[in-house]
Amino acid sequence: MNKCKKCESARNVKAGMVDGEQRYKCKDCGCQFVPTRQKGKSANTKIIALLLYISGLSYRTIAKIVKADVHAVYNWILDYGRANYEKPEPQGKAVVIELDEMWHYLHSKKQSSGYGRLIVGIPVNLSTGNAEGEIMVHLQKCTND
Repeated sequence: MNKCKKCESARNVKAGMVDGEQRYKCKDCGCQFVPTRQKGKSANTKIIALLLYISGLSYRTIAKIVKADVHAVYNWILDYGRANYEKPEPQGKAVVIELDEMWHYLHSKKQSSGYGRLIVGIPVNLSTGNAEGEIMVHLQKCTND
């Protein structure tokens, strides 16, 4: 006898046909299942989807090629990334500066005037070190005044 896919019980009764296959209903948990059907895609299909993603195809195109749902393809790639790669930890300290015109003019932050903007350092010659150096110099100038 077939076992329930949810609770592994052997107490099942026939519950009709689906696409020419016999469906069963579990007497214990009420789950309906078709024992011959497999849920999900094979590991080979997931690897092909991952290789297509690395090649530069979009999620929607990959889903059409492997005949799967777009969300499933997204989850396969996300799960692979979480399982195989560590999130890099930042090296050193990151500095965030809040500055507005009134603070710069008066050299003090007033709560009733101006609106804060975050300053983002843009590298001069595509070097992160240059931007970091300029931010630190600016911080030193502001704290010395």
